Amino acid sequence: MNRRELLKLITAATGTAMIGATGTLAGCVNEASKAAPLTFTEQDRVLLDEVAGTIIPKTDTPGAKEAEVGHFMTVFVRDCYTPAQQKVFHQGLPQLKARAEQAYGAEFGVLSQAQKLELVRALDGEAKQVAAAGEETHYFTMLKQLTLFGFFTSEVGGTQVLRYMAIPGRYDGCMPYEEGDRAWATT
Repeated sequence: MNRRELLKLITAATGTAMIGATGTLAGCVNEASKAAPLTFTEQDRVLLDEVAGTIIPKTDTPGAKEAEVGHFMTVFVRDCYTPAQQKVFHQGLPQLKARAEQAYGAEFGVLSQAQKLELVRALDGEAKQVAAAGEETHYFTMLKQLTLFGFFTSEVGGTQVLRYMAIPGRYDGCMPYEEGDRAWATT
C-alpha cells in the first residue's frame, strides 16, 4: 500500500479528506511553524496516545498506543499542518480533557475502556455532523486521521498488523488471496 492509497482509505474511514495531505504527498515543510513553533507537553502526548489507543486498541496485535502514535501526531501537526489547522488541533486537546471531566469526573487516561470508547464515539459523531454541515474541521477528525495514518505507517503497524515484505522483493502478480488475510504493507 502506498501513501496515496492510504490517504484514500483514511478519507473513506473518516468521511472527509485527509487534513495535511498535501504536506504528506509533497513533504512536510511548514515555514510558519519554524517561526513560532507549536509546543506539546508530555501530558498532551500521553493523552494523544490514550485516545489513539482507544481508536486502535491492542488486541492480539499491538495498538496505536504501543506504536507511540501520540509522538507522531505532535510532529506531524507541528511540521505539516497550517497554522489554522494547528490551532484547531491544539485547542481541541483541552476540549477533550474537559469532556472527560464533565462526563465522568476524571481524566481521559484513567477512564475505563468502556468510558473511553463511549467518549470517542460521541466525539466521532460530532465530527461527522460538523463534516456533513460543511463547517470548519473538527479536531477529532484530525486526531482520528492522524491515528490511522500514524499507526499504519509505523513499524509496528506495518510489520505486525499488516503483512510486510521489504523492498526489493520479488514480484508476484497473481498472489492467492484467502478471505480474512491481512492487507500488505510495502515501502
